[in-house]
Amino acid sequence: MQVKSVWDYKDDSWSGTDITGYGVEAVDGSIGKIDNASNEVGASRIVVDTGPWIFGKKVMLPVGVIERVDANEEKVYVERTKDQIKDAPEYDDAFFNDERYRGEIGSYYGEGGLGYRNMDDRG
Repeated sequence: MQVKSVWDYKDDSWSGTDITGYGVEAVDGSIGKIDNASNEVGASRIVVDTGPWIFGKKVMLPVGVIERVDANEEKVYVERTKDQIKDAPEYDDAFFNDERYRGEIGSYYGEGGLGYRNMDDRG
């Protein structure tokens, strides 16, 4: 199955799982817990509370960066480093549903930013 955008799950079965409260693991270690998750078609995302790691900053990540979900361990693994997440545009609750705000975040994580890749593009 090919991902249509960075805002779509790579594995549709994850969209039926309530991942709020799950720990989030970057490529290089733990980054926090999921504070909020949305399964809105074409705009699915998670909001991660990084806690003390970067002074309590919250960041929004499109679900397309999720590598896998481990429901038994209650962890979500993302295909980004801690620094990539730390340097992401700051999460602003007032703009959670704003298309332009999502566009900025999508550009950061998407094809024009950090090189978002579909699962089929791996080699």
